Amino acid sequence: TAYYLHADGSLSTDKPAAGASSTRFLFDPRHPVPTIGGNISSEGPLMFRGAADQRCRADLWTCEDTRPLSARNDILVFQTPPLERDVEVTGRLIVKLWASSSAPDTDFTAKLIDVYPPNPDFPVGVDLNVADSIVRARYRDSLEKPAFMKPGEVYAFTIEMYPSSLVFKRGHRIRLDISSSNFPRFDVNPNTGEPLNDNRRWATAENAVYHDAEHPSHILLPSIP
Repeated sequence: TAYYLHADGSLSTDKPAAGASSTRFLFDPRHPVPTIGGNISSEGPLMFRGAADQRCRADLWTCEDTRPLSARNDILVFQTPPLERDVEVTGRLIVKLWASSSAPDTDFTAKLIDVYPPNPDFPVGVDLNVADSIVRARYRDSLEKPAFMKPGEVYAFTIEMYPSSLVFKRGHRIRLDISSSNFPRFDVNPNTGEPLNDNRRWATAENAVYHDAEHPSHILLPSIP
């Protein structure tokens, strides 16, 4: 089942309307989005493993505050209304993204989140990560033949996460976060197009995600009836 991104921040099975529509954000590689949990088997002292509430904490060395990640200006949040019924998802999780950048090279990240409603144990709810992944723009079509982006030109990206199996319970929300970093799980793109791991400069990129009839960005969730 395709869940489409919309300009108002919603995520739904309704296809986006005609007419150009995009959401922009600034990605500063000097202040990357911190990794909070994930499918991580090592680097224990540096990162939480597994599922974790997507809120910064004082004991996370990559966090600069204690806000939820959704409050960051460099993360685009798309989510469903509270679910009216349970939704089981089992299989591959694939994001189809149409995006552009002011930089010759940048990254795009995707993170699927199960949003728990407020409850007596967690008065503000829980934003529980399910799966995440990343694509480097220069390798969008091939790992052997990198190709830089032209500023402002729209490109199609595929972000494939690890397969998963879970039930989004009634009253929860399905959320998809789009950004350009997830550090230290993934190295940070300097946005300059320099050779990997040999950059001398850092640049802030203006990245845009498109969500219209011509560019129907979405996540494919293998829903089980």
